[in-house]
Amino acid sequence: MPKTLEVLGAYDEKLIREIPVTSKREMEKALSDARALADNPSERIPLPKRIEILERTRLFVEKNYDRIVTDAAAEGGKPLIDTRAEVTRAINGIKVAIESLSNLGGEEIPMGSNSASLNRMAFTIREPIGVVVAISAFNHPFNLAVHQVIPAVAVGCPVIIKPALNTPLSCLNLLEALYGSGLPKRWARAVIVDDTLAETLATDKRVDYLTFIGSAKVGWHLRSKLAPGTRCALEHGGAAPVIVEPDADIADMLPLLAKGGFYHAGQVCVSVQRVLAQSSVVKKVVEGLKELALEAKVGDPMSEETQIGPLINPGEVSRVHTWVKEALRKDGKLLCGGKKIGKTCYEPTVILNPRQDCRLSRSEIFGPVIAVYSYEKMEEAIELANSLPYSFQASVFTKNIDTALEAVRKLKAASVLVNDHTAFRVDWMPFRGAGHSGIGTGGIPYTMREMTHEKLVVIRSSSI
Repeated sequence: MPKTLEVLGAYDEKLIREIPVTSKREMEKALSDARALADNPSERIPLPKRIEILERTRLFVEKNYDRIVTDAAAEGGKPLIDTRAEVTRAINGIKVAIESLSNLGGEEIPMGSNSASLNRMAFTIREPIGVVVAISAFNHPFNLAVHQVIPAVAVGCPVIIKPALNTPLSCLNLLEALYGSGLPKRWARAVIVDDTLAETLATDKRVDYLTFIGSAKVGWHLRSKLAPGTRCALEHGGAAPVIVEPDADIADMLPLLAKGGFYHAGQVCVSVQRVLAQSSVVKKVVEGLKELALEAKVGDPMSEETQIGPLINPGEVSRVHTWVKEALRKDGKLLCGGKKIGKTCYEPTVILNPRQDCRLSRSEIFGPVIAVYSYEKMEEAIELANSLPYSFQASVFTKNIDTALEAVRKLKAASVLVNDHTAFRVDWMPFRGAGHSGIGTGGIPYTMREMTHEKLVVIRSSSI
């Protein structure tokens, strides 16, 4: 890599800022410092001080809200209205981390129930797991950094984060907030490096925990190369299925599906992608989605009117278009969209009944495209929903509680949402992919637990 990285706007590809690239020597220094901190419990920042730093960080982000929103929207391309929601959510996420510290503890292990355990008491305590390395993604650049860095700071782990090279400014803004709130720089550092150095960092034997958000190909590759003993959380994606039964409230459902499929131009790991609609309602579903897609304002994310912004780069626009053309060649009927808008945007697209052997039906498109498939019986919809190796979030729309619970039981998904879209999330709930979609559990309180380990204490005394 050159010595500086040019950060370009996702929409207009204009230069936003140049930032220094991290050298291999600087990365090594960050890792050595982190290891030294983790190995010396006396260096650990006391819990009240960590809480104070996090409280100040939350206030710092609130104070610098407009600048942080502007940087995130410009570099990542998410429209202002949605970027504001992201940064607001991140502020609340910091608050969730603070609140979760009061519930993060061990448990008593019962003793004395047999002769071998007499005169003993036992309990567990939670300690920081050690050095955390975070590799982040571009699609929610500020909030994802919060989800990976703030839990580490909260529980007392030194953390090194490698942001996506398309969207590093948001990560740097979070670190600025932490430093400005009193966190010594040794405890949280960003490294601006290429994939080769990122792999070197993640697989170093001094790393205790890797948190990775990104493609399954890269994530599983890194996991295969982790040093012995390194734990990890991998958050990948899927091709989220939605089942629509005949008794679904279509009017209530359609805006949810459109939002879930077209939000951030479909660049969300749990975007609505495969809508399985019972044949008696499929026409209402596709016509309703078409109407909402045609109404959506696509364009400059810095405009207050924009609802759908660009994809992260022109290469992704071309890839999405290739997948759409393939789906149309394989019997898909184009209801709307299917065209590039300039170099960086793509029309919100709805396609009916493409064959199951096209990429749109088999893999995550990560673009503003919803495929709708007709089915007759729910068993057929369940089979199609479960036909892929992904297991993340799925949903079913029905007014019948028995139908809903049947879908909950039969869908191979880490989460099943009833009468809601697949992209729903709040930051205190568990959020995870299973199967090909990942390993480990996200959600700030759950990440905090994963970034600690339990130590068992057994005390023997004749007084017990």
